[in-house]
Amino acid sequence: AYDVQLEALRLLVDRRAELSRARIQCVNRVHRLLSELVPGQSKRDITTGQAKRILATVRPRDVAGKTRRRLAAEQIAELVTIEKKVKALTRELKEMVLATGSTLMELPGVGPVVAARTLADTGDVARFVDRNRYASWTGTAPIEASSGEVVRHRLSRAGNRRMNHMIHIAAATQIRLDTPGRAYFLRKLAAGKSRREAMRCLKRRISDALYRRLRADAGAAVEAGPGGQSGAALQSSAA
Repeated sequence: AYDVQLEALRLLVDRRAELSRARIQCVNRVHRLLSELVPGQSKRDITTGQAKRILATVRPRDVAGKTRRRLAAEQIAELVTIEKKVKALTRELKEMVLATGSTLMELPGVGPVVAARTLADTGDVARFVDRNRYASWTGTAPIEASSGEVVRHRLSRAGNRRMNHMIHIAAATQIRLDTPGRAYFLRKLAAGKSRREAMRCLKRRISDALYRRLRADAGAAVEAGPGGQSGAALQSSAA
């Protein structure tokens, strides 16, 4: 069913993804120009503040150097603008996710962007009969690739790749921080899994957790629906 609130959420999260890609391109251009102006001082993950400080030390005399400096200054200004837009959109996404009554952001590693993408792309979670179908859709259900007595699984390339990427971000965040997800990841490594296999296991675990939250939130919304009628949708006619 078409949901205007989720459609608005989808538009904003898509726009933020576009800005994130534009930011990466802008950072790469700044890095290239600074590397040409000051070899050896610029780094890949440079911040706008660091870039400004490096640029302030450069006083080229030739026309090519002056042109590079001017272009670098323009790119840094553009980068500042993009980052402001990204931060503003992130705040707006957080407010919209909370307005839906979603509890997804209570999960470790799930921030406003991951939660917004999950809600927007999943839509009505009732279309997935169980967590296994949901995992297949998110591309976190591994495919068996056994040979003879050797039992192994490989990564599934099917499903929604945007959702798979969001779950990967959540998994990487959990591993980096002191979370139950990190403990689970380390247990898989201790059991003989490779880092890639352990990551796949954790991503499937996160997919299941997202599914449970979505189902629970949907049930709570129905119970608290206007008029108290069982089965009322989030956007009921009574509203």
